[in-house]
Amino acid sequence: MMGQQVFIFDTTLRDGEQVPGCKLNTQEKLALAVRLEELGVDILEAGFPVSSPGDFESVNQIAKTLKNTVVCGLSRAVQNDIEVAAAALKPAKRFRIHTGIGTSDLHIKYKFNATREEIIERAISAVKLARNFTDDVEFYAEDAGRTDNEYLARVIEAVVKAGATTLNIPDTTGYCLPYQYQAKMEYLVNNVPNIDKAILSCHCHNDLGLATANSIAGVMGGARQIECTINGLGERAGNTALEEVVMVLNQHSDLGYRTNINTRLLNPISHEVSEIMRMGVQPNKAIVGANAFSHSSGIHQDGFLKEAQTYEIINPELVGAEASKIVLTARSGRSALAHRLHKLGYPYTRNDIDVLYPIFLQLADRKKEVTHDDLVEIATAYTK
Repeated sequence: MMGQQVFIFDTTLRDGEQVPGCKLNTQEKLALAVRLEELGVDILEAGFPVSSPGDFESVNQIAKTLKNTVVCGLSRAVQNDIEVAAAALKPAKRFRIHTGIGTSDLHIKYKFNATREEIIERAISAVKLARNFTDDVEFYAEDAGRTDNEYLARVIEAVVKAGATTLNIPDTTGYCLPYQYQAKMEYLVNNVPNIDKAILSCHCHNDLGLATANSIAGVMGGARQIECTINGLGERAGNTALEEVVMVLNQHSDLGYRTNINTRLLNPISHEVSEIMRMGVQPNKAIVGANAFSHSSGIHQDGFLKEAQTYEIINPELVGAEASKIVLTARSGRSALAHRLHKLGYPYTRNDIDVLYPIFLQLADRKKEVTHDDLVEIATAYTK
């Protein structure tokens, strides 16, 4: 596939695990890490090593195991954090230290009780220290979404000069609108003199339901990395959903971007993450929800049965999903009823269906969904 590569940075095991009730043990993390490498993620954020002995061990085991994916560990702009992350990551064939600090005036005033200049100095020191352990250093400007662009550009220029190779521009609170987030990336591209020495990265939260839209807008503004999680897991309303941004770029090939993701593994891995993290996927979730390829409206069913592309822009096989489903409800039409009965081995004519349809509707009005057994019962009674 041609096009510019967009690197996929998966943080399911770090940001995704921060969802209440989704805590993973080392073996669970390791199993998912192996699967995420099979999926084709470019960078895997394995955890926050300094946060607990268990997380240190998880990151260390993942670092020892993965063969191709870059293993990343999170740290604050704190010396001990960075040194502990480096120790946990040391066995990896390729590793990245992800360090940073809040840059919005809200964070500077209330979290750090500092000045803008002091924050820049701390950012520079953190990046320089991380570079002592690896030449792959990512810097995050927390709450960049609400950071003044001119000041953000100064921070970014300083950390690139200090050795940062990836620049995470997080919309930490999910506040930005897509055009604002794209404009922020464009501002950095046009106003940071050394921006060509690093890769801009999107890290968007879903507080207003805009994480996917903002990430795509960020790429259009110049970013070449998207930070995301399977099923959109993450703090509060979640992070950008990996399966969504990957399929947006896949379906809109005219944008000129590609990823290394094996899309046929998206649904299987979504189910595995849901089971291991004990966090169900909402049925109407894009790409991986149970109803993503289901049709219950008569108008939709009729069009789909004539040509699938009338109501499906993605072939379910492309994302490893089960075949499309025709679900029979009180909103279904004669075409869907005939289709399901024919699949059960009842080759009824149009006249037969006209007789059966009112009987079907009476049952459908009493039930949410007419099942296989219901159809057999109707057909048996009609045949007699």
